[in-house]
Amino acid sequence: MNIRTALLSSLALAVALPAFAADPDLTVLDWSGWDIPEVLTGYKEKNGDIPTYSFFADDDEAFQKASSGFRADIGHPCAASVGRYRDADLIEPWDTSKIPEFANIAPRMLNSSIFKDDKGVWFVPTDYAYTAIAYNTKEVPAEDVKSLKVFTDPKYAGRISMPDSTDDVWSLAFLATGVTSWDNVTDEQFKVAADWLRSVHPNVRAYWADPAEMAQLMATGEVLVAWSWNDGVAALQAEEFPVGFERSPAEGVATWFCGYVNFKDGPGKEEKAYDFINSLLAPSSAEGLLNALGYALSNDKAMATVPEDKLKEHFVDPVTTTLLPQTPVSQEFRTKMIEEFEAIKAGF
Repeated sequence: MNIRTALLSSLALAVALPAFAADPDLTVLDWSGWDIPEVLTGYKEKNGDIPTYSFFADDDEAFQKASSGFRADIGHPCAASVGRYRDADLIEPWDTSKIPEFANIAPRMLNSSIFKDDKGVWFVPTDYAYTAIAYNTKEVPAEDVKSLKVFTDPKYAGRISMPDSTDDVWSLAFLATGVTSWDNVTDEQFKVAADWLRSVHPNVRAYWADPAEMAQLMATGEVLVAWSWNDGVAALQAEEFPVGFERSPAEGVATWFCGYVNFKDGPGKEEKAYDFINSLLAPSSAEGLLNALGYALSNDKAMATVPEDKLKEHFVDPVTTTLLPQTPVSQEFRTKMIEEFEAIKAGF
């Protein structure tokens, strides 16, 4: 099975089977494809089965599901979305005394009062990676991707792809217009970034929904340049497609990280939520997560045991260029980004 059929098959299954029932005492609201045995070894050994999963495709869908009454025990938002769950009073703090590996989580991933305050720890970071420029190395000269200007280059009109994701698209737009942190963005900076996205929109062949779609677009040759997560690129390279990943353009790249929140009044057993987190953060999960999904584990001590060549193979070795972290934003600003992006995609 080649990368096109493998990725498309996994996507089809995720769409056709949005929930996977197993252990009825823990329901996890999670990204499609995260029911991977490589990070569930400890949980399954203790509880005899993996948790019950309900899958989502993006952060907005997950929040809508949770805020509409769907009952899960834990959920897996990315950092920029955590504030929404707190504002909606959907979650409660974790008891980190029950999470032995919590002390080894990279401090940079907890540097927010939205994640951690005097009331407790509201978010346990578990995974991270980078978003940068994927490109067809046979048809796109390396010098063309040394700048984010490649997305506005008329030479690639109709051969560009960007994520159908508020966070990822705006991180690109802000970087391209000289903003390296989206904290305290001014109205003027926002307008400049929005105008840049409008200038790119006519060049876009498709806004990809997940790495499988991005990989398909590049594998078929429809798209030559994409703003992409690392995992789809690594998968394509493993199948010997001529795809590169430029992680040091002049303006910089983005990094994202995700983790788990603890829902109030979940239907399952609270202790199993901790079994799950402890299984995922276990040192043995570091290479398993990397091999299965291409993401790095937030457990710095565990990641230090992974060979450097393995990190480079999956493009999660440290980035030395300017880095825009997709950190939490206010609900007001997030709504503003969502509405503007939807208007741009609609041609307004």
